[in-house]
Amino acid sequence: MANLDVEKTARSVFGDLHAKWGWLLGLGILMVVLGMVGLGMTYWLTVFAVIWFGILAFIGGIAQLFDAFKHKGWGSTAWHVLIALVYLAAGVVMVALPMASAVWLTLFVAAALIAVGLIRIVMAFQMKGGAAIWLGLAGAVSILLGAMVFADWPVSGAWVIGLFVAIDLIFHGVALISVALAARSMPGNPPSGTAA
Repeated sequence: MANLDVEKTARSVFGDLHAKWGWLLGLGILMVVLGMVGLGMTYWLTVFAVIWFGILAFIGGIAQLFDAFKHKGWGSTAWHVLIALVYLAAGVVMVALPMASAVWLTLFVAAALIAVGLIRIVMAFQMKGGAAIWLGLAGAVSILLGAMVFADWPVSGAWVIGLFVAIDLIFHGVALISVALAARSMPGNPPSGTAA
C-alpha cells in the first residue's frame, strides 16, 4: 500500500516524464556540452547574448509603444511612451554596439554583485546559527566576484557575460540530467528504464 502511495506521488510530480526521461537526459547533456563549448568562446557568447538581449528589448519597446496608444484618456500615456522609447533605444544600441554595451552591462553586474554581497553579510549578522554562516559566505563570494570583475574592467566586459551564460548552461544541463535520472528511477518503472 505504501509503495502505491509513493508511486502515485511520484507520478503527480513527474507526470509522464518517467516514460520519456531520455529526451530530458539528452537535452541536459546537450546543454552541458554547449556550456563547455561556451567556456572556450566567452567573447563570442558575450556578443551573442548582448545582441539577443538587444533584440528582446527592441521587441518589448515596440510592444509597449503600441500598448501606449491603445488606451484612450490614460494620464500616464506619455510616461508609457517614454519607457517604450528607452527600450527601443537600448535595443538599437545593444545590437549596433554589442561590445560597448557589454562593457557597461559588466560594470553594472560588478556593482550589483558587490551590493548583493554586502546586503547578504548584513543579513547574516542579523541571524544566528549555520544559516548565518552560509549567508555570510555567499555574501563574501559575491563581493569577491564583483571585485574581480571590477578590477579587470573594462577588459572583463569582453568575457564576463559569456562566462555567466556558459556557467548557467552547464548548471541547467546538470539539473535536467538529475531530473531525468530521478524520473527514470521512479517507482513502477522497469529496472532497465527505456529512454523513449
